Amino acid sequence: MLKIDIHTHILPPEIPKFAEIFGYTGFIQLKKNPGCSHADMVSDTGQFFRQVEANCFHPETRLKECDQEGVTVQVLSTVPVMFSYWAKPKDGLFVAQSLNDHIAELVHANPKRFIGLGTLPMQAPDLALEEISRAGKIGLKGFQIGSNINQVNLSDPQFFPIYEKLEETGSALFVHPWEMMGEKQMQKYWLPWLVGMPAETSRAICSMIFGGVFEKFPKLRVAFAHGGGAFPLTAARVQHGFDVRPDLVAVDCKVPPKDYLGHFYVDSLVHDPDILKYLIKQIGADKICLGTDYPFPLGEHHPGEVIEKSDLDQKTKEQIYHQSALTWLGLDQKENSWI
Repeated sequence: MLKIDIHTHILPPEIPKFAEIFGYTGFIQLKKNPGCSHADMVSDTGQFFRQVEANCFHPETRLKECDQEGVTVQVLSTVPVMFSYWAKPKDGLFVAQSLNDHIAELVHANPKRFIGLGTLPMQAPDLALEEISRAGKIGLKGFQIGSNINQVNLSDPQFFPIYEKLEETGSALFVHPWEMMGEKQMQKYWLPWLVGMPAETSRAICSMIFGGVFEKFPKLRVAFAHGGGAFPLTAARVQHGFDVRPDLVAVDCKVPPKDYLGHFYVDSLVHDPDILKYLIKQIGADKICLGTDYPFPLGEHHPGEVIEKSDLDQKTKEQIYHQSALTWLGLDQKENSWI
């Protein structure tokens, strides 16, 4: 069966030395270990961030693992730590262009195996608009952004021209949790990843609903990581808050949150067949795409395992494995014959 994994991350094998180029520090580098079986992601001042295996920066290793796991197509996006929203605007654009050029090269070299999502200098919306136009010309089908931009919510009007441009160009948008709120207060037990990330995704969804983003840009195709994070299981609470305190909640958008269930997409990364079935009931299988967070530990190590463990019928599985992804990406399977 055709499987399209919409949630995978990749790095260039050689990350430009941005600190030397720009004259200030804070950027990530890859420090490869002997044999290149893995590498350390470190800041340009030497601070350790995380260790990554070769499949994070070596496309041949990645393709081999895809073949072993039956994944036909991967949608590539950068590792969120590379967003660099804190950088000076023109430097952020340079970083985005470097990363986007690398992904575009991989897509052109493997057009039946990879689809590319770019990154944007969201701290400078005018420059982000330029990069949307440029990235489309080099073959990228959409963009990945963080759940907040330097702690500014995605409902902020400064981002509306970006959404308008994405809608106009038919580009897909993937929202990934980033810079988790409360991260400094919950460093122990990996809580930023276990608690903060689901909350961040809910923050992004609620911000876009209450800020009127979906109302103003109805053709914008947005997908959220990790099954929508905490939002699906708290959607009733969100709706109740909208009903009982419209003076606080329905300030910028009068559309009830429940009306947007089934409007946006999520990936299937929920780790439990029962939760997946609940998600299908709530937003529909046509808005759920296979997503694994490859190649990281919190991801689904065997792509589609939760889908297979469920008692879903074949038609529903096909919908989640590839049909929803094709619609989200704006692709026609007949024109993109991966089989």
